[in-house]
Amino acid sequence: IDFDLILENVKDLNVLAGEGISQIEYTSGGARLRQPDPLPLTLYRNGIVMFNGPFRPYEDPSTQQCLQDIMDGYFPSELQNRYPEGI
Repeated sequence: IDFDLILENVKDLNVLAGEGISQIEYTSGGARLRQPDPLPLTLYRNGIVMFNGPFRPYEDPSTQQCLQDIMDGYFPSELQNRYPEGI
């Protein structure tokens, strides 16, 4: 696992996802600016935690796929169900 590549690609993906850019959210009384909600990802020596969910060891195939997607420069494919319109 290339942690340097993961960190570099996460920074790039954050920019693509709109980090630091406010979006207009319309309300019943008008509108307001809103920042996109963060997607927490914690890297450990022996696994990851995403969305404050369960610990996922690096040996788990779904964890390997998630990290491979990030190392390839893509958002993890497992997020498609949660974000069908994209992140």
